Amino acid sequence: MFKPLDPLLHSELRLAVMSLLVGVESADFVYLRQQTGATAGNLSVQIDKLSKAGYIAVEKSFRGKMPRTVCRITETGREAFAAYVEALRSYIP
Repeated sequence: MFKPLDPLLHSELRLAVMSLLVGVESADFVYLRQQTGATAGNLSVQIDKLSKAGYIAVEKSFRGKMPRTVCRITETGREAFAAYVEALRSYIP
């Protein structure tokens, strides 16, 4: 039988963000926006959802006068991502 897919990760943009973060220590908002091609507003909303779920940690600071947002995947997020990938494998013969 098919394993259930985590609805939080079953969004294209949230899955893209998690896929990028799983391979790096951290990534800033600008990098994530460039890599995903998302609008700043949409990316911000999706990062907030992942953060509220505990899948990523978000640190906001300033570099000079410019705001800087840095995201990193949490252990909970790493486990959820691995479970999602494993569940997807159950759909592939």
